[in-house]
Amino acid sequence: MARTFSAIIVGITLTFALALSSPANAAVLSPLKQPSWTELSPQQREILAPLANEWDKLEYYRRKKWLGIAQRYPAMSAEEQRRLQLNMKTWVNLSPEERKLAREKYKALKKAPPEQRQTVTQKWLEYKNLPEEEKERLKKILIRKLQPKRGAGKPAKLAPVPAAITVNPVVPATPAMPTSPSPPAVAPATQPQQ
Repeated sequence: MARTFSAIIVGITLTFALALSSPANAAVLSPLKQPSWTELSPQQREILAPLANEWDKLEYYRRKKWLGIAQRYPAMSAEEQRRLQLNMKTWVNLSPEERKLAREKYKALKKAPPEQRQTVTQKWLEYKNLPEEEKERLKKILIRKLQPKRGAGKPAKLAPVPAAITVNPVVPATPAMPTSPSPPAVAPATQPQQ
């Protein structure tokens, strides 16, 4: 009886192993291939034009995400379309480190409580409405704060200030697409006058 039971278990195990290793199932398990740049429709290429030089280097899941955005593009308002195009151009110009940081900030903000997300959105709106001269002044203050103090030993290498993402109520952000540059580290309303 025990031998019969063992033989049945071995038979079932071999059957599953053969079924899982068949070529038909192997195709189901492999990632779906997304189209290369030349395989995109003319409309998709026009919408995703800022990504043209990088498209064939993107991971399949990032291509899929961008194709979904391109599909929704015609239904967007003219302002949403303009903002999306601008965001794609900004994203392409970020270094891999800046993109990684932007994705991490996006994920952290997405997990943040609604009050904190609202605060970030409010600060961004305040910053966005400042005159260009004030924005430049705030950037200089931030750069000065990031520079090492004199005599503090070996000077640290400064990374460029990345354009990170924030919540944008009009165009949903994705980890692959920032929606707008982040506000300065210090809120505009709290800046000391110099």
